[in-house]
Amino acid sequence: MRPQRLARIAGLFYLIVGVFAGFAFYGRSEVYVPGDAATTARNVAEHAGLVRASFVADLVQATFFLFLAMALYVLLKHVHRLVARAMVVFVAVAVGMMCLNMVYQYAALTIATDSSRADALGRPGADALVLLMFDLHGYGFLVAQIFFGMWLLPLGYLVYRSGMLPRALAVLCVVGGVGYLVDLLARFSDPDLGAVLSPFLITPAAVAEISMVLWLLIKGVKTPGPSLESAPV
Repeated sequence: MRPQRLARIAGLFYLIVGVFAGFAFYGRSEVYVPGDAATTARNVAEHAGLVRASFVADLVQATFFLFLAMALYVLLKHVHRLVARAMVVFVAVAVGMMCLNMVYQYAALTIATDSSRADALGRPGADALVLLMFDLHGYGFLVAQIFFGMWLLPLGYLVYRSGMLPRALAVLCVVGGVGYLVDLLARFSDPDLGAVLSPFLITPAAVAEISMVLWLLIKGVKTPGPSLESAPV
């Protein structure tokens, strides 16, 4: 497949990931109230359709995240095959962790909408369990951030060495990946400070990924030079 067509496919996959991940985050944020079990459980019960849709959206984005990594592997493997493989491995681990972590969200939905759980546990107990499931989902997402932060590092290297995309995008990817990792450490080491720093730490990654999506979809890539065809494996 020609690099230009492959770039457009990768850009489309990236766009799908961004749109569905954004909707999934919106769905959770609409119902989850940290520290307030009763309100969270009531919100989940009243907006069960939204919570279910956000769950499905997360499944879709996770699947296309893996497809994206595979497309970028084919596009960039000529630069350095081992680095390209590492990129795919990081994404595969991140996708596996995110999908398993989503079970907590579905468990919260089940508890909030099944009256038999409240009968068995009592309303306060069931509400507390709903909140716990959302808390665990949040912690699991942060742990998975190790890998969807790390995948940007080999991606940045491959983009920088390939000459197929602007090197500024490569630098943004690396800075964004480091930002994700620092954000993770800050959020677990000092939650209050981490919450303050988080918007600044994850912004470079957001800028990098939005820029990458737009560039792949609109500009595409330059055809790699012949000297790169025999790059290290």
